[in-house]
Amino acid sequence: MDNMISLFEYLGKAAGGHLGKEVYIRAIQNGVRWEKKKVSNPKYTGDVMTYPKSFLDEYFKGKADEHNAKELQKIDLPSIEDESNTPF
Repeated sequence: MDNMISLFEYLGKAAGGHLGKEVYIRAIQNGVRWEKKKVSNPKYTGDVMTYPKSFLDEYFKGKADEHNAKELQKIDLPSIEDESNTPF
């Protein structure tokens, strides 16, 4: 059985409502099991959503891949019309 953890436990900080909603929607779309867990600490008391750690690993790996692809698109590569300037 996969370990069920909250976004706070996974990220080590509060995820915020927007990210929390994105993760919840993706879980529902993919038929991923989720559970509510009661928490109480100085900053928050109430229910939090928990998900299988493997789902969160997959979700955030996809987010990192999307981010990296967007960053690569921003890089202005030099023209390689003159192949004598290429390092390979």
